[in-house]
Amino acid sequence: MKTIFIVDDSDTNLSMAEAVLDDQYRVMTMPSASKMFSLLGKVAPDLILLDIEMPEMDGFETIKKLKAESSYADIPVMFLTGRNDPDVEAKGLELGAVDFVTKPFSAPVLLNRIKTHLGIDEIIRERTAQVRQLQNSIVAVLADMVESRDKGTGGHIERTSIYIQILLQKMKERSVYATEIGEWDIEKIVSSARMHDLGKISITDVIINKTGKLTEEEYDVMKKHAEEGERIIDEIISRTSEDEFLQYAKLFAGTHHERWDGKGYPRGLKENEIPLQGRIMAIVDVYDALVSERPYKKAFSDEEAIKIIMQNSGTHFDPKIASLFFEVKDHIKSAKADIACV
Repeated sequence: MKTIFIVDDSDTNLSMAEAVLDDQYRVMTMPSASKMFSLLGKVAPDLILLDIEMPEMDGFETIKKLKAESSYADIPVMFLTGRNDPDVEAKGLELGAVDFVTKPFSAPVLLNRIKTHLGIDEIIRERTAQVRQLQNSIVAVLADMVESRDKGTGGHIERTSIYIQILLQKMKERSVYATEIGEWDIEKIVSSARMHDLGKISITDVIINKTGKLTEEEYDVMKKHAEEGERIIDEIISRTSEDEFLQYAKLFAGTHHERWDGKGYPRGLKENEIPLQGRIMAIVDVYDALVSERPYKKAFSDEEAIKIIMQNSGTHFDPKIASLFFEVKDHIKSAKADIACV
């Protein structure tokens, strides 16, 4: 059964709307926007009926806040209003409302409007899921292409994407870089991170699979994979309308070898000049490289790898993120073991 929130400071309006909808929907009424936001963390509605004229936070302020939160932005909002004002309606639609229902409302009109918008929303969700499935399939193929060429890094892409998910969860819990992360679609972020080494496709097999230490000249060629990844993704962006996912992927590809102290590559960015995606990937990428056996080195233990990361906090790595990585080290170690068993 679909869930509908009704937010109105009038008990009469709440009772009337609930009486009309209660037979067909799970209806939850609340007298203020603050009550609604306190409930949103526990219940995800399929539609919100929102009064415009309310004390404390009116309908326009409320929808702005809803649309600013990635977790709530896709919930359709219908305004309830006693005003027949084209300017008010235009402002509401501009802010993201899907419709207006004038009070006092007609029961059949309210029901039909709700059925229409819930039906449209269902179609949009299905198509979004289809696009995301296609997106993930393409990313998986590209990631497999990279790893099939790089014989020494099997499973690296899968492991780092899981480590990022764990780290992002802890960052959200601790409200670290909360403003930036709050605007992210986490599923897209994690999926796009799988493309961070895409540029290795352009590096010769002789260098990619060399068993010994790279010469200085060979290392210079290898470092070009960051810029090459950006270039390839830019080419894809120029041929498609899907932008956000690819912009995430471009940042991961181009900045995951930058360093907090400015001594990284390809641009020598420093501290907060480095996009947050690059600062996060820098830690999980290095950690996985340390604990993995490569043709030119043995694997470090988890404890040794964590020690190295903490020693490089504030030089190679963002100290805030390194600190949180230390907090989730046991969770990451467990995830690594689970992947190895699959």
